[in-house]
Amino acid sequence: MGSKYTNRYSDEYKRDAIELVRSSGRTLTEVARELGISSESLRG
Repeated sequence: MGSKYTNRYSDEYKRDAIELVRSSGRTLTEVARELGISSESLRG
């Protein structure tokens, strides 16, 4: 069971975020900041 503070993102959201990193030429940290999530969440 997850923490009540843990955000859950859909698989589609995660795929889109990773594709944004790959296609934009920006770093994972930059994209995560833009999306308002931690870079560790995106990395995971």
